[in-house]
Amino acid sequence: MKSVVQPASPTTKSPPSAVSPSMNKAGTKAELSRPAPEAEPLVATVATRPPTAATEVIAPQPLRSEPDPARKSTLPRPPPPPEAMPDQLEKGRYPRPVQDWLEAQVALARLALSPGSIDGLPGPQTRAALRAFQSSRSLTPSGELDAATRAALVLDAPLYTNVVVSTEDLARLQPLSPSWLGKSRQSALEYESILELLAEKSQSHPNLIRRLNSAVEWSSVSPQTPITVPWVNGVVPSEKAAFVHIRLAERTLQAFGSQSNLLAHFPCSIAKRMEKRPVGELHVVVLIPNPNYTFDPELFPESAEARTLTNKLVIPPGPNNPVGIAWIGLDRAGYGIHGTPSPEQVGRTESHGCFRLANWNAACLLQLAWVGMPVFVDP
Repeated sequence: MKSVVQPASPTTKSPPSAVSPSMNKAGTKAELSRPAPEAEPLVATVATRPPTAATEVIAPQPLRSEPDPARKSTLPRPPPPPEAMPDQLEKGRYPRPVQDWLEAQVALARLALSPGSIDGLPGPQTRAALRAFQSSRSLTPSGELDAATRAALVLDAPLYTNVVVSTEDLARLQPLSPSWLGKSRQSALEYESILELLAEKSQSHPNLIRRLNSAVEWSSVSPQTPITVPWVNGVVPSEKAAFVHIRLAERTLQAFGSQSNLLAHFPCSIAKRMEKRPVGELHVVVLIPNPNYTFDPELFPESAEARTLTNKLVIPPGPNNPVGIAWIGLDRAGYGIHGTPSPEQVGRTESHGCFRLANWNAACLLQLAWVGMPVFVDP
């Protein structure tokens, strides 16, 4: 997605040698808290601020100007997770090695090594996340659940949790206008269905949520309905990233700590056109949670609607905003790392030029990043 952030003139250099990326062309998580018997049900929230002028959105105050490797993160621990399913709470059952691909996906997601939308299938994004895990543990990066990998990749808490649908969850739902003009007139670009909301909050594919809740009539879910979802927890690594490394050919984005230790691994969409793919060293210039988006018709000549518009439109915040729930602006005009309203398509479709992540991964990276952080892009 394009923005109007003005570029600086980056100097090109290689990322730290421990990573050894080719530059010839463009977390560990905090300790997982155990289920609490009296924990509150999962209730999603969204930015309540109204859309603001485009200039305000693209030039906010930075969240952090520089890293402090010697200082521990002050990020608050997440709230306790929702109450876990009783049959998953047997004493002494956890931690244990993962037993199948679904358990592997959940265990990887808990380490901020994202397999994409969790679906229980050993697809290319899951195997890429598994290879990242294997490499970080000095295992052969085969992408297979071999004996050594199963022994190292453990499930340290119940696989599932029950989420209770709240009145607030249902109240925030709203249909999404099919047109840019219609979107600009909405109060927010919220979730369209409770299935979409719960799938995103559990980092899961909607089809998996349907399979786990086959008796639920999704068109008429009422408050207090219990829904079974994978328990991912959403804990971010406990230190700030020292740098980010994007591999265009692999469509992956990885964040590393000050010792070149892997903090996070995410699937990533890239630009469709080769000339739109920046290569080399970039830097973060701005961090924006819950951004709005300025739609410039001139940048979308393929859109019939855009060809009829004469003015730019400000699209309000929300998970279905074109840049999702996070914008990490880079020092090349119009380029950034951001979320998406279509997490199932990340890594499988191509953007206009930016680096697109699932909303939950963009939100995680937003907490790891800092203004000035280097971003190394390899072809």
